[in-house]
Amino acid sequence: MAAAGSGGSTAAAGPGAVSAGALEPGTASAAHRRLKYISLAVLVVQNASLILSIRYARTLPGDRFFATTAVVMAEVLKGLTCLLLLFAQKRGNVKHLALFLHEAVLVQYVDTLKLAVPSLIYTLQNNLQYVAISNLPAATFQVTYQLKILTTALFSVLMLNRSLSRLQWASLLLLFTGVAIVQAQQAGGGGPRPLDQNPGAGLAAVVASCLSSGFAGVYFEKILKGSSGSVWLRNLQLGLFGTALGLVGLWWAEGTAVARRGFFFGYTPAVWGVVLNQAFGGLLVAVVVKYADNILKGFATSLSILLSTVASIRLFGFHVDPLFALGAGLVIGAVYLYSLPRGAAKAIASTSASTSTSGPCTHQQPPGQPPPPKLSSHRGDLSTEPFLPKLLTKVKGS
Repeated sequence: MAAAGSGGSTAAAGPGAVSAGALEPGTASAAHRRLKYISLAVLVVQNASLILSIRYARTLPGDRFFATTAVVMAEVLKGLTCLLLLFAQKRGNVKHLALFLHEAVLVQYVDTLKLAVPSLIYTLQNNLQYVAISNLPAATFQVTYQLKILTTALFSVLMLNRSLSRLQWASLLLLFTGVAIVQAQQAGGGGPRPLDQNPGAGLAAVVASCLSSGFAGVYFEKILKGSSGSVWLRNLQLGLFGTALGLVGLWWAEGTAVARRGFFFGYTPAVWGVVLNQAFGGLLVAVVVKYADNILKGFATSLSILLSTVASIRLFGFHVDPLFALGAGLVIGAVYLYSLPRGAAKAIASTSASTSTSGPCTHQQPPGQPPPPKLSSHRGDLSTEPFLPKLLTKVKGS
């Protein structure tokens, strides 16, 4: 591929050689496909690995680390990483970086303060995720957490006056049904569980996390639409607020215990893995997710559910019964249907209707006519992207 793009290779290729310019469309298409597959892999690994790593770290025997300290450390590392990236964008010029941050953070303080509310909600959400994953099997949490699609859709309808297609409303109903079945299986005692786990507290935490995720994403889009800030600037600002608010939450919830035992009490390599995954995993997804369309994102979510389930069986002895399989299957199907673009959904509906009334092969392309343009699967509408990684939702409109 590098040879095809080089300027000197075609001159020596001889008669009949294809020029670099002639290869560009195909090469670009192949490169785009590779980027899409890489994006799919990154999304699947990020979605599944964070939940599995938290579950693993929280169920290890021995001293249990303070979840509030892990949330603060993730925000600190994320903020420092964004600061370094901005420093690199300014070509290592400290003065230019300082002037830029002074202008963006202090002079434009109104835009900065707008980020306080979503940052507060995201900090709360991160802490709630630890509570939920500590009390629910990883696979059960992964399935139940897809309720954030429902909450984001409802908030986008209420706050942004978005409209959803009938297929999307049906998929939301299917999603809720699937989650309800999984929770019924969990409440019915779908396998042994440790005595220190409380499924009721886990369910309450994951529902609260989904509500906060949906509201924060839509609120962020509403207040920052048209903002000119970069991805790294917005995440630096969120990191500053997140660190401060995380420290307040740490002091309020576990301040006495942290003061007595130390900030890094219970930290093991597994815990540091969780912190690094939270800090850098979302940033990595923010980079690659632009190469993934909505269908690919939905497919990644479905694969991450399957991966979490298989890994939970191997790592935690999770038991999959028919009720869980049914509920998870409904959720996976709902995620895929919800991620379909409106045009594709209408095409499916019209094809189904025409097949039932006129029989198959009614709409055939006339000979010699060019095929119709492919439907685009990209939509910037937040209502079709609630399952995006939270970090990307934060920078919506940047």
